[in-house]
Parts: sequence; structure tokens; C-alpha cells
Amino acid sequence: MPADPPALRPARVPDGGLYEGRRTLRRVPADWTDRPYDRFELVPQGRVIGAEVRGVDLSRPLDPALRAELNRALLEWKVLFFRGQHLEPAAQRDFARNWGELETNPLLDRGSSAEVVRFDKGGDAAPTFENVWHADVTFRERPALGAVLQIREAPPVGGDTMWADMAAAYDNLSDEIKERIDGATAVHDFLPGFARFFGPERLAPMQEVFPPVEHPVVRTHPETGRKLLFVNTSFTTHLTGMPRRESDELLRQLVQQAHVPEYQVRFRWQAGDVAFWDNRATQHYAVDDYAPHRRVAERVAIAGDRPY
Repeated sequence: MPADPPALRPARVPDGGLYEGRRTLRRVPADWTDRPYDRFELVPQGRVIGAEVRGVDLSRPLDPALRAELNRALLEWKVLFFRGQHLEPAAQRDFARNWGELETNPLLDRGSSAEVVRFDKGGDAAPTFENVWHADVTFRERPALGAVLQIREAPPVGGDTMWADMAAAYDNLSDEIKERIDGATAVHDFLPGFARFFGPERLAPMQEVFPPVEHPVVRTHPETGRKLLFVNTSFTTHLTGMPRRESDELLRQLVQQAHVPEYQVRFRWQAGDVAFWDNRATQHYAVDDYAPHRRVAERVAIAGDRPY
């Protein structure tokens, strides 16, 4: 007779914990038809997210066909990288305007115009508040559609930015979690993300400008139709109508999904590089590992629609 297997002590993984093993990695919707790009070369940087676009000069106006092809690439890869563009702020704004009205953000340092946000970090500069997984301005009723970021000065090492695909994050939730969040909403507020760095004198006047808003926990992408996990560490305070402890536990599980490397791409910047990302479909994280060196970037954001 075969010997009994050796006995093991009792052990369990906490409910809702992350798991190891194969994950579902779908870059595009199941019914999406992949087609070649005719106007540029596209070089994937990750399995589901991130691609470098070669052969496009962003300082020149986009004709309708090129704009359409870049938009398709954005939908398919969620963040696009353009090396060595060295755009003037006006050209950066003009490129972003191909996707709609530009957004202003009175909470952040202004660049050469109201639409340009400037991040000047490192050395004796104020501490960074981008090294946390987040989507931009989800505390607005209409969070940004996307953003165009250019690095003006890159540190000799470090200062990378990472992006996570929140469709992949949703796809890999358990069926039990998906049922719990189906139709749920969450409250988003600017204060948690900014109160760590700014005092009441600066933030109090903004409370009426940016009151808390509710968004679906799972939003639908308006162009691809994919379901996207739409909560983040910086601005999501709680799930609506749920006891605080239950909300905190569930929200903790949900925001952890952005941390999975299989859903991510990481970009090493050089001065003059540009990234254009879909803020509806991604979260991002600016790695704060370059002090005492400087990292200077300028961002232009595109106003979005109300999540549904």
C-alpha cells in the first residue's frame, strides 16, 4: 500500500490576499480587431500596457488620419512614449488639444500658462506627492481624459514613472469581489492626497471648488467599453453606504491591484521625452529615488467626461 502523505501543519492565506500564478492578461477587448499602424512604428514596452511611438514629430500639427491612428494606439496600449521631442509648452498644449478641452489645476504649481503644471523636484524642493498609485484628479466630477507629460530635466539615474492597466486589474478580481462592487459607488476627495503636504490656509479655499464626488467603483471606458477598476489610494475615501470597517477592508484589496507587476509598464526618462496616457484606463506612480538630483517635468491634462 502507498504510504500516507506527510502531515502538514494548518496554514491559510488571508481572505482576499493577492495570489501567485498565471493571470488573465488581455490588452484589448475580446471583440477588438488588431490592425497594423500605417503612420508610425509602434514598439510595445509591456504585455498589456505601454508602447513607444517612433516616427512622429509632436511639434507638427496632426492631420485627421494621424490623430485617429494615435488615438487607436492610446486605446490599445493606454500609455504612449515619444522619445526626444523637446516640445515648447505651446506645442505641448497644441498636441493635447487634439483630444479636447484642456484642464487647469489650482492645487499644483503653474508652468508657463494656466494649462501647464510644473513639477520641479529633488534637492531642496518640496517633498514629492506623486509616488503613490493614483489616477489624476478623480476628485473632479469630470476626471481628466488623459495627460501629456514631458521631462524637461532628467536625473542621471532614477525618476522613472510606472503605469498600471486598470482593466487588467479588474479582470483578475475574484467573482465574489466583482459581485460585491457591481453597481457600487465610492467617494473621491482631494484632501487626502494634498493634506499631507499643504496646510489648511492653502486647502480651505479649495473645499468649495472641489467638494467630494461619487464615482462608480467600476467604470466603463467610453471608447472601448471595457470595465475598469476606478478607485485609488490618493483620493478614494470610502465606498458609499458601507460600514467603515468593511469599506476600508474592501478598498484596501481593490487599491492593491495596481501593485501587480504583470499589469504595469515602467519608463526610464531622458530629457525631452513625452508620455501620453489614458487617465480613464490607468493609474501611475512617479518613483522618488533620485534625490539630491533634480527632476523637472511639465504636464498638460485633457478634461474628461463623467464616469459611468
